[in-house]
Amino acid sequence: MERYIKFETAEGIGWGVFEDGKIVGLSGNPACGFENTGLFYQPSAVKLLAPVEPTKIICVGLNYREHILENQAFDETESQATDGVPEEPILFLKPPSALIGPGERITLPEMAKRVDYEAELGVVIGRECHNVASIEAEDYIFGFTCINDVTARDLQQKDIQWTRAKGFDTFCPVGPWVVDNLKYENLSVEAYLNGERRQSSRISAMIFPIAILISFISKIMTLYPGDLIATGTPAGVGPMQTGDRIEIRIEGIGSLVNDVI
Repeated sequence: MERYIKFETAEGIGWGVFEDGKIVGLSGNPACGFENTGLFYQPSAVKLLAPVEPTKIICVGLNYREHILENQAFDETESQATDGVPEEPILFLKPPSALIGPGERITLPEMAKRVDYEAELGVVIGRECHNVASIEAEDYIFGFTCINDVTARDLQQKDIQWTRAKGFDTFCPVGPWVVDNLKYENLSVEAYLNGERRQSSRISAMIFPIAILISFISKIMTLYPGDLIATGTPAGVGPMQTGDRIEIRIEGIGSLVNDVI
């Protein structure tokens, strides 16, 4: 497994991979193909950025049964489902402008009264993907990362669709890196608010597994290298306040930490 990063130094922004305690520079976004630049960096000398440059961020709603029970107020969604469980994946988009990296701050918008954290596994696409079968879907994965699908919960309940609630600047923290060749099927997914665990589940509890999601999405829109899929959040979502620290932990990947302002 490799850990791929996007970073900033005094000389500018670059891409790299951790090897033997140092960062090896790469020629570009590793999800889109790359070569080693021959440059090396000390981890202490770089600032980590969101390790993705997607053309789009595709998110999956209500993909854990326990989380569905937290969202019974969403009547429009429930009307599509049997016993609250969707018959097909529920999709929405976040704009790339919502991306921030590890250590960057989540900004609470003035028009929202409640803003929640949502811990999610992120899937980074590594090959152009159109109308693929689920049995082939894993061949199109480049790697995995942590995502916080930040949501203005009151606006989500108010609006017919979720664009505003999900799309504010800083509402998509991602990182700290992208990990490839990960056995992801039963990883733990957790969220910690100010050091207290609030969410805890496993990838195996998803209603729609990752291969099914990739296949389903690819039959709607072409996925390009670097595109990002947020695969849904487990139960335990809750509000964040100014001064809070939210941490998303995913087994085998690491920890994504952001403060709230």
